[in-house]
Amino acid sequence: MSAIVQARGLSKSYGTTKALDAVDFEIDAGRIVGLIGPNGAGKTTALKAILGLTDYEGKLEVLGLDPHTQRTRLMEQVCFIADVAVLPRWLRVREAIEFVGGVHPRFSREKCLAFLSHTKIGQGMRVRELSKGMIVQLHLALVMAIDAKLLVLDEPTLGLDILYRKAFYESLLSDYFDEQKTIIVTTHQVEEIEHILTDLMFIRNGKLVLAATMDEVGDRYAEVMVNPDKAEIARALKPLNERQVFGKSIFLFDGVERSRLAELGELHKPSVADLFVATMKGTYA
Repeated sequence: MSAIVQARGLSKSYGTTKALDAVDFEIDAGRIVGLIGPNGAGKTTALKAILGLTDYEGKLEVLGLDPHTQRTRLMEQVCFIADVAVLPRWLRVREAIEFVGGVHPRFSREKCLAFLSHTKIGQGMRVRELSKGMIVQLHLALVMAIDAKLLVLDEPTLGLDILYRKAFYESLLSDYFDEQKTIIVTTHQVEEIEHILTDLMFIRNGKLVLAATMDEVGDRYAEVMVNPDKAEIARALKPLNERQVFGKSIFLFDGVERSRLAELGELHKPSVADLFVATMKGTYA
């Protein structure tokens, strides 16, 4: 399986602040990767480097290209949706379609119109007439109509209600994603993308603290609900985290044998949100 993104010693500083600190990672084709981290962790800087929007130190290849020096060629194969993406309010939908068709060689007008046919968006409507959810639908239709190898999503559903958010990710899976495409997504609503991810990357203070497939995460981490009489035994196994629910302690363990944990109580697979909270403890201290 060929790597879509390869980073070795990827670093970026803003003054004395290290946004990325000698980060190493690979992203293979046909994966959906969640890049998760608290505010200021380095997520957006990493995406900017991948998209060729900032300089950096170290080695970075995206689709076999240097994103900083070969950005024009790279953008023929990459799409990007950001939370701050803004279309001119005077622009009509048909004009947006014509513009993208004129600048991107891999754009399919037929596909775009097919996606829009499932919405309430008309070609003659101006952006100022669209709700925020409809603008995101328009962005998604424009992007999904491009036969790109890499799709980068930076908080793509920020500010949308749950119906739009759910429809957004369903459209990605059913109408866009296949084994030839790769998606990188950042979001603070991790519980909503957990079911679509194949890989997970946690970033904190410019460093990767976790990079694993979802299968590896399931094998490595476990939660146990422990009765009070066995709590001290559980604490002796050095859990990553402990929280209280209905008078019982729930412990999160990393790499402890399942047979040993089963003696303490009921085993569960931790959610990405609970794993994230445990991993990022003390971030804002």
